[in-house]
Amino acid sequence: VQLQASGGGLVQAGGSLRLSCAASGSSFGIAAMRWYRQAPGKQRELLAGITSGGITNVADSVKGRFTISRDTAKNTVYLQMNNLKPEDTAVYYCFAEAIESGWSRGYWGQGTQVTVSS
Repeated sequence: VQLQASGGGLVQAGGSLRLSCAASGSSFGIAAMRWYRQAPGKQRELLAGITSGGITNVADSVKGRFTISRDTAKNTVYLQMNNLKPEDTAVYYCFAEAIESGWSRGYWGQGTQVTVSS
């Protein structure tokens, strides 16, 4: 499974961005996809996830501002981020959990930088 994240950039506080994560390769075995972020000097933080059945979950820290969705035809998962704040500045990563030959394996995308200016 290969993941290609995109959509990051520089935005002013209060603005919005939509991140995309396109899966390719053996993507038919993907059981769930998630978005994480990591700010300088901080641990990687789980933001949102979506299962192959479409069940979503969003971390309390960003609930109400961030939404996860997917386009199954495009094998792409999105993270819609609204009302962005300077503390949202981080590198955002997508992650896929795939079931391969009965084993669970994880795959990371390359990360996309989000910078929110005040």
